[in-house]
Amino acid sequence: MTDMLLIGLYALAAGGVVAAAGAGALRLLRDRSILVHIVVLLSVTVTAVVAGVAAVAQAMFLSAHDLRVVLVTVSASAAVSLVVGVAFGRRLAASAVWADQARERERRLEAGRRELVAWVSHDLRTPLAGLRAMAEALEDGVVADPATVGEYHRRIRLETDRLTQLVDDLFELSRINAGALRLAPTIVPLREVVSDALAGVAPLAARRGITLRAAESGWPRVRAGERELARVVSNLLINAVRYTPEDGTVQVDAGLEAGDVWLAVSDTCGGIPDDDLHRVFDVAFRGERARTPDCGAGGGLGLAIVRGLVEAHGGLVGVRNTGAGCRFEVRLPAA
Repeated sequence: MTDMLLIGLYALAAGGVVAAAGAGALRLLRDRSILVHIVVLLSVTVTAVVAGVAAVAQAMFLSAHDLRVVLVTVSASAAVSLVVGVAFGRRLAASAVWADQARERERRLEAGRRELVAWVSHDLRTPLAGLRAMAEALEDGVVADPATVGEYHRRIRLETDRLTQLVDDLFELSRINAGALRLAPTIVPLREVVSDALAGVAPLAARRGITLRAAESGWPRVRAGERELARVVSNLLINAVRYTPEDGTVQVDAGLEAGDVWLAVSDTCGGIPDDDLHRVFDVAFRGERARTPDCGAGGGLGLAIVRGLVEAHGGLVGVRNTGAGCRFEVRLPAA
């Protein structure tokens, strides 16, 4: 019984030394990844077993040959255990990181959904109240002179168009988020898409005194869904015009680089606060009103739709501040 107690004490002492060293290593590596912690824990466990067996074997006064046999056997088993443990530890670490990212993404999506509901409720309530008031005025005969009636009809049509655009944006965004977007990629001349988008946004730019410019040459072709690509370019231009002060400039450029087509929309909005740069593509994010006093009313969905459509094509979209404003850049696979 005394021999067994001594054997246990020898094993505990050897394992305790290894455990103390492992605790110190874990403390030094506390800021490292989950995989590093798992590898250290496995190494400490296996080393503690090997150290305990070696200490007990030494205390038992085994012959040199027997001691080598014991150590080789234990070391081989420890190596196998360590390899298997590291392999499964990698999977465990990856699963833990994925789960954490999934939870964080779900939190962001939920916050985005709540913010979207709040913004949409506000954006729907205001025009609907105006439409109802004008309709009741026309119905009750409060407004009778032709000029005022015509003005009411014009405003009703404008508010209806605004609501229609908001509903279209919501529908497009829901298709993207639900994974129901079905692309039909074709070879699209980027110059034609940009030309049509510039023509569509020209009246809004003219009312605000904003100059629209586009490169004369260097327009590549891109493989993309034509309707979706037109929506991307149009949304970027509308966003640039809305946030650019009067008498400003919006510039569109494109080119081919490293097998990718890039399209850039630059404006003179004065720049985006650094804290907002990573949020401009979030749903319902509109930035600071002080950025441009007369930026106009938007649903806060345009840039979120841009990101969803670009990523659906396997591309990337980003934004950065320039000297006089900001530059939105889209990268898509070339034709």
